[in-house]
Amino acid sequence: MKKILSLLLLLSIVFSLFSCGDKKVDTPENKDYKTRSRTISTVYFNTFSAVYSYGDESDVNINNYAAIAEEVLSYYHELFDIYYEYAGVNNIRTINKNAGKKAVAVDREMIDFLLYCKELYTLTNGKTNVMLGSVLKLWHDVREIADGDFGYLNPALLPSEEELNAAKEHVSIDSLIIDETAGTVYISDPNASLDVGAIAKGYTVEILYKRLVSEGADSVALNIGGNLRTIGLKPDGSLWMTGLTNPDKSASNSVKCRIEIGSSSMVTSGDYERFFYAGNTKYHHIIDPETLMPAAYFSSVTIITENSGLADALSTALFCMSYEEGLALVNSIGGIEVVWIDLDYNVKTTPGINILPIE
Repeated sequence: MKKILSLLLLLSIVFSLFSCGDKKVDTPENKDYKTRSRTISTVYFNTFSAVYSYGDESDVNINNYAAIAEEVLSYYHELFDIYYEYAGVNNIRTINKNAGKKAVAVDREMIDFLLYCKELYTLTNGKTNVMLGSVLKLWHDVREIADGDFGYLNPALLPSEEELNAAKEHVSIDSLIIDETAGTVYISDPNASLDVGAIAKGYTVEILYKRLVSEGADSVALNIGGNLRTIGLKPDGSLWMTGLTNPDKSASNSVKCRIEIGSSSMVTSGDYERFFYAGNTKYHHIIDPETLMPAAYFSSVTIITENSGLADALSTALFCMSYEEGLALVNSIGGIEVVWIDLDYNVKTTPGINILPIE
């Protein structure tokens, strides 16, 4: 329930700031444009999704875009699922189940994705590691117990240092063996497993973005559980306006600040959506691969860049780095803008971000 309420809050923030709904807006050319929205009825990637158009797109177009979103999200949700298998597809769950046993024949889409995951591992110096499954499972299991007990966990049930260190012995990216010629994926360590949660949704959003562009979409915004991807600008050439969720739940305003983005992606990692308490200590879901504990640098990190898959991976990586380390990394890559909100809810940004107050 806590997850659903957080996602509904996020959707309402984005909905209002994108000025979505069946509403007419005037451009400098005095032409009326109708804004439209379509919510995806099925929950994919454990989250809610919506497509917004802001221009002279027709109802037929927005309905078509929503249908394409449903198709793409459904396919990649099944492909990247770590908990369930589906008829006719060998997915992440299938690969994990066969760890140390045999190579699994997979679709080319899986090969491309996992190759990209390896690239991102190198780019982030191991901070975004899809082979962290053995460690993340320990935290997932206790979070599930806590969720069933209204968000509170007996501290004695937390993963022990011994358990975490034992799991860390099975997180090597080298155990992920991809054979492009044979079209197979094999995990050589029988105790290792993939967990692609730090990349999968953003990667899928970028696939969807490319598909919609090929269909002629313009002045369209995607909100896939808070992962935003805009296509084009508004009809008058102005930027999109959106808001960042306020991590301080005691604050009167649920939005921390507003920012403008162009045709780009925006992804936020935060400590305020999936968490539980053990004693008086809060434990969130973003685990630092070095300490094996929830990262303790920031309340949220927002990445704005062209590629949504990269934005997703970097939001996780920078959440697990100091400000100085993260700034150095994004400067080395180029084309990345960042908003950091620290544990005291202070805001820092890269130079290209224009923070706007909440009116």
